[in-house]
Amino acid sequence: MKTIYAIVGDYYHPGDLIQQSLSLAMKPLTDSGQYELAYVSAEDLTDRLLSKPAAVILFKEDRVNPKDDHIEHWLTEPLSTAITRYVEEGGGFLAWHSGLASYPPDSAFIQMLRGYFEHHPSKHQVVSYKGVLPSEPSREISFEIVDEHYFVSCDEANTDIFLKSESVDGSSIGGWAHSFGQGQVCCLTPAHNKEGLLHPGMIELLRSSVLRCCESVV
Repeated sequence: MKTIYAIVGDYYHPGDLIQQSLSLAMKPLTDSGQYELAYVSAEDLTDRLLSKPAAVILFKEDRVNPKDDHIEHWLTEPLSTAITRYVEEGGGFLAWHSGLASYPPDSAFIQMLRGYFEHHPSKHQVVSYKGVLPSEPSREISFEIVDEHYFVSCDEANTDIFLKSESVDGSSIGGWAHSFGQGQVCCLTPAHNKEGLLHPGMIELLRSSVLRCCESVV
């Protein structure tokens, strides 16, 4: 059985909703006995990486206390290096929604992801997501949800764009994936609200993104 670790929840994103979404997406994989899903803290991640998990899923922004005058960040430079080394050596990493947010663009972590969150409109709108499943690029996927429309910076020339997003506020990239060393990286921008997190299209897309991250694991 292969282990997948998940770090979820931050100031703006309650962990219980993310866990509901992830548990639904992972259910066929965990029920089959191929994978187990374990939630861990950011502080424990360095030690957990030593066990060479099948993948790590991150739905957590870098800012610990975004409303305070003095902002603290959890991703240290040594941890950023440890994450990139883990992926280079064959690990999988999924940066999901706020897992793309507030990390230093010049960090080893963001260089590995090849993209990051830039901004989103203050008002939630209907966002249309269209593309293909990252683990099955021959299968198309399309769904609409009321969402926090993420606009991102992405190194398009050095990754595979599998999902686009569009709303009244414009269009952006909703998902991308690439190999990094011997490992796999996948980045996914939806979703923010409960309805979006539990939407069947979102669940299918999330499951496929996790599987893409595990492709490099022998």
